[in-house]
Amino acid sequence: MPEHEREAATQRMTEHLKNLVAARGIKSLSCYLAGPTEPETRPFLTWAFEQGIRVLLPVSRDDGLLDWAVANGTDEENEGLHGLPEPTGELLGPIAVNDVDLILAPASAVDRSGTRMGWGRGYYDKTLGSMDKRPPVYAIIFDDELLDDLPREIHDQPVDGVVTPSALITF
Repeated sequence: MPEHEREAATQRMTEHLKNLVAARGIKSLSCYLAGPTEPETRPFLTWAFEQGIRVLLPVSRDDGLLDWAVANGTDEENEGLHGLPEPTGELLGPIAVNDVDLILAPASAVDRSGTRMGWGRGYYDKTLGSMDKRPPVYAIIFDDELLDDLPREIHDQPVDGVVTPSALITF
């Protein structure tokens, strides 16, 4: 995607994310630091920090679980286990995500029934599958990553909606 199209997509997605948070009265959420091929999340994260919204960011562990760190409003990042950006700061355990009002998850594709495809490591499926009381989960994807149908395995955890440059869709 050319840089100017990517910037325009980021602006539109950021507006959709702001609207989702405002409409639901979200006070705390989890999100992630986007990798180079993912929809950019940093402008939204900056906005959320400025609004006083508590944001947890994932940190990959060797055992396949996610730790969480509270976003601190800085540009400091570490390179995670799989070469993706991860936050700096104090690590909270895997159950810290149980206290958020909304989860914004990465995805390589999502279908119209909410089946989410990640990158095969299962971090989010394990996290979502272990939650007793799961908040709404929205995947952040580009428009062409919303598909009609994807295969679903028993361990795959669905999402409640998607945020794309052109739409905020709740399934």
